[in-house]
Amino acid sequence: MSLGQQLAPHLPFLRRYGRALTGSQSHGDKYVRATLEAIVAAPDEFPKGVDPRLGLYRMFQAIWGSANHDDFDDHDLRSDDQESIARARLARMTPLSRQALLLTAMEGFTPEDTAYLIEVEPSEVDALVAEAMAEIEKQTRARVLIIEDEPIIAMDIETIVRDLGHDVTGVAVTRDEAVALAMEDRPGLVLADIQLADDSSGIDAVKDILAEFDVPVIFITAFPERLLTGERPEPTFLITKPFQRSTVKAAISQALFFDQSTVPAA
Repeated sequence: MSLGQQLAPHLPFLRRYGRALTGSQSHGDKYVRATLEAIVAAPDEFPKGVDPRLGLYRMFQAIWGSANHDDFDDHDLRSDDQESIARARLARMTPLSRQALLLTAMEGFTPEDTAYLIEVEPSEVDALVAEAMAEIEKQTRARVLIIEDEPIIAMDIETIVRDLGHDVTGVAVTRDEAVALAMEDRPGLVLADIQLADDSSGIDAVKDILAEFDVPVIFITAFPERLLTGERPEPTFLITKPFQRSTVKAAISQALFFDQSTVPAA
């Protein structure tokens, strides 16, 4: 099996990580493309003796690391207000902490693999994750609308949201109900399932809401690959069903991390 064939199944999830890390589909996907271009240009430099997925993320981390210095031309990745907001927060937080949180909680890497990816000692990973959660939770509070038609899942999400210190404006099970709740009580964050009770779409509900006002959105789906192709406008933040509580917490924290309304006062 060629290297390309080995890496192909992992690309959607690398896009998920890149988008969550940068707070943008376009920015995250550009880093993924740059990673693939680097692999094509120098396949012999691909990490040897490790799982292909681990090697792929390690190559991505190298691109991301160079972009945080002066040897990667990514001006277009950093020119909008959203990135400026994130940079302001980064002054209060170690970038490695965010990466450790996303790699473990969202991407499911072990502390040992995460240590390899971000080039720290394995013993440091747990502390980095704890630092990330403490700092982000301290900075971000929001009112959250949940769009989910499965009662048990909705209750679980609501509990996680409240445990993080956020308020829940409502739980909707259909597109029309979601839009009505959003118009009645404007949320600061939306958590949306893809398929809703009356066969309506959470994506359509979100489109209707975003037509009225801007709000960060996290989608929840059992089929993430369908929304991580990089070929059309797609979600920036995505949670895979079945999910871990830590995954939801990381996604909420990261989505709010990039939201202008949650920038703490100086």
